[in-house]
Amino acid sequence: MPDEPIRKRIEFDRATWHALDLLARDSMKTVQDLVDEAIADLLKKKGRPSNLKDALTLSSRRLPANDAAPSKRR
Repeated sequence: MPDEPIRKRIEFDRATWHALDLLARDSMKTVQDLVDEAIADLLKKKGRPSNLKDALTLSSRRLPANDAAPSKRR
């Protein structure tokens, strides 16, 4: 099912968890919201698409792959 979330268990050290939890409370967001934002930022920084629309946009080309290169006339 494409819309079902995928669950993975990750581990934080205690200090990082407390800082993340405090940030979530201060910004009135959930930790999940902060993690989603951080992952989206990381993917953007690395030039990777974060959704299907972005993936399709990045995969489109100005010149189709099967077009021959322009021939040079002499």
